[in-house]
Amino acid sequence: MPVALADPCLPQPYRVERRRRELAGTVTLELAPLAGACPAFAPGQFNMLYAFGVGEAAISLSGDPASRATFVHTVRHVGAVSGALAGLEPGATVGVRGPFGRGWPLAAAEGADVLVVAGGLGLAPLRPAIYAILARRERYGRVVILVGSRSPAEILYRRELERWRQRSDLEVRVTVDHADAGWRGHVGVVPALIPRADFDPQDTLALVCGPEVMMRFAANALLAAGIKAGRIHLSLERNMKCAIGLCGHCQFGPSFVCKDGPVMGLERIAEILAVPEI
Repeated sequence: MPVALADPCLPQPYRVERRRRELAGTVTLELAPLAGACPAFAPGQFNMLYAFGVGEAAISLSGDPASRATFVHTVRHVGAVSGALAGLEPGATVGVRGPFGRGWPLAAAEGADVLVVAGGLGLAPLRPAIYAILARRERYGRVVILVGSRSPAEILYRRELERWRQRSDLEVRVTVDHADAGWRGHVGVVPALIPRADFDPQDTLALVCGPEVMMRFAANALLAAGIKAGRIHLSLERNMKCAIGLCGHCQFGPSFVCKDGPVMGLERIAEILAVPEI
């Protein structure tokens, strides 16, 4: 179980152990504490990463929850803070607060089929859940992973997806919005893959993460496929500052994404999610 921090507002110093380029402008950092082991985390939680002299940003945990040696974060350069984090080299020091938030309800998925729907960088918060499911594969029914990307060059964790595709106990499908001459896979948005997937809609838990417009369309496609709203869970992204529900920056209707999410059930947020630009 995740361990509560004594002072959740105080960043702890971590060292960048490894840095791996994933895509243009996107890197994966492995962060090791300067003392002790990393706190345990639940798939779907996030950390607040502090780039000294620049600022702090909420970044999803994207590594194996069974590992306590390092925190793994995949970071895309989209602003000053994320750019500073993405530019860190091995040996650099970064401040870490967390883990925070509510994760994926994997216990509720035991004995059922699991449908993972990821769009773009949304695969990063879902990867720990996939690791946890594969570590206890016998506890779940059919496991389907659907991944969408804008182009073949922007497919995240491509080698890992290929390894998963080789397994006989997984169904992995990847689609791109725009193909190039070498692409032989599906072309189109990821919600279009849902009717093609093999799962029992009466006994499936769906985990969804990606751009918000993609999640709205994916949620509608899942409902149309027969999955109940109470069995559909989405990971939301908002401008988080304190990460403990005090500052109000991440308010989403009556909820705060940092402490009530980032993973929330569709049944709870459907009406709010349907409102553009909220």
